[in-house]
Amino acid sequence: MLWIKAFHLMAMVTWFAGIFYLPRLFVYHAMTEDEPGRERFRTMERKLYRGIMNPSMIATLIFGTWLIALNPEYYLQQGWLHIKLLLIAVLVAYHLWCGHFVRLFRDDRNTRGHVFFRWINEAPVLLLVAIILLAVLRPF
Repeated sequence: MLWIKAFHLMAMVTWFAGIFYLPRLFVYHAMTEDEPGRERFRTMERKLYRGIMNPSMIATLIFGTWLIALNPEYYLQQGWLHIKLLLIAVLVAYHLWCGHFVRLFRDDRNTRGHVFFRWINEAPVLLLVAIILLAVLRPF
């Protein structure tokens, strides 16, 4: 179980690193006015999303599910886990929403400014804090 938990945490840290960094790339991409700069950001966003974020999200979900499957009678009756799973669903939706912006930037169809992306860059911080507190403190 400890090995699975370790891999779950490594995947989660990697996923969150991407979730924090991708909207920051969107900020700079939205501010870029030259084509070579826009192409550079398209490449960085694509590689981050497809090569790092997607695999680490999948690994996080697989290892988390595996942990629950080791003792479902216990875990599925814990209130904190139900809230954590709800927050993870929100995080997955956020991840997919970021993928939407990757495609918009790729196709030069983004209409949002850098201020919008600065704001959406803050949302996952709240999710991370709540998810970690629930997993560690198990308040109910």
